[in-house]
Amino acid sequence: MADQVVNVLIEGGKAAPGATLGSALGPLGINVGKVVAELNERTKMYNGMRVPVAIRVKADKSFTVEVGRPGTAALLLAEVKKEKGSGKSKTEVIGDVSMPQVRKIAELKKEDLFGRSEEERVNQVIGTCVSMGVTVDGRDPRELLKERKASTGAA
Repeated sequence: MADQVVNVLIEGGKAAPGATLGSALGPLGINVGKVVAELNERTKMYNGMRVPVAIRVKADKSFTVEVGRPGTAALLLAEVKKEKGSGKSKTEVIGDVSMPQVRKIAELKKEDLFGRSEEERVNQVIGTCVSMGVTVDGRDPRELLKERKASTGAA
């Protein structure tokens, strides 16, 4: 049997051997309880966020767990302590993040974002703020992006 990979999206620190994991891992013959314990240990820092996880099961029934990073939107929601973004992002603000928080998220998502420089990645996070109804240091993120673009002379 070749290595099998099971990709799932779980809530950080709250994996359970229910329908999703049980039906995916049961036929592979591994101890689902051990997998769940490791998943919960490795994802507890993402408590309350949905985290992508890959479980690699080898022919000898051993397994490894690879934990991905939550999406930028999920990290922003965690910072503003909300469950979901604004349905009316142009008129409704659900929270505010500071520029250091934006930079922290850009650093966490460094490998996942397309920006070549830190500033480009920060702009991508600010762009996500636009669509979620989150202000940055109390300012409209659209205006902040315009100012950043003007100050750097970017096209």
